Amino acid sequence: MRRITAALSVILLLGIIPVHAQSAQMNFFVTSAGPGDGANLGGLAGADRHCTELARAAGATGFEWHAYLSATATESAPAINARDRIGTGPWFNYAGVQVAKDLDDLHGESNNLTKATILTEKGAQVNGRGDQPNMHDILTGSGLDGRVVSGEGDTTCRNWTSSAAEGSALLGHHDRQGGGQNATSWNSAHGSRGCGQSNLQATGGNGFFYCFGIN
Repeated sequence: MRRITAALSVILLLGIIPVHAQSAQMNFFVTSAGPGDGANLGGLAGADRHCTELARAAGATGFEWHAYLSATATESAPAINARDRIGTGPWFNYAGVQVAKDLDDLHGESNNLTKATILTEKGAQVNGRGDQPNMHDILTGSGLDGRVVSGEGDTTCRNWTSSAAEGSALLGHHDRQGGGQNATSWNSAHGSRGCGQSNLQATGGNGFFYCFGIN
């Protein structure tokens, strides 16, 4: 019995299984893995599909899942803001903890977004600054207000279709610390140095992004 208890404790510490059971309210998570091709997510549609697949695999049903990503305007389509894609809230994490009550709260200073509350769809924490490897850079392509940033070069890795060494995407820090123009921002800390998987990893990320469920 003692051996079983000790083994279970090790498993919990390693994050192999979550400490909490998944809440039926869960409509927010950070991806536990990206598609694996850097910032080439297959556009917004591909990113939404990835959110849906992860949520479904984790048993989270009853929501339409959208990635928290902005896209710049093209000749054939207007700009898209991340904040306009995710509903109106409130949003709850895997453990059922409310992280924000509405859009103003989400993009304000009173939200409850921290390393401890920004959990994956499996209920695990993502490595942050000081962990090895650091994976705190989260793809958003957005400014502090959740809207697309224009006139500053590439901010979305060609609207989430590029995994080239050049280009850039705006990133947030899920652990609310680090470097950049807005180091404590969960959604707009700084830009990436390239769009490939190795570029994102060198910046301090791993191609993860936020997913929000809409009723």
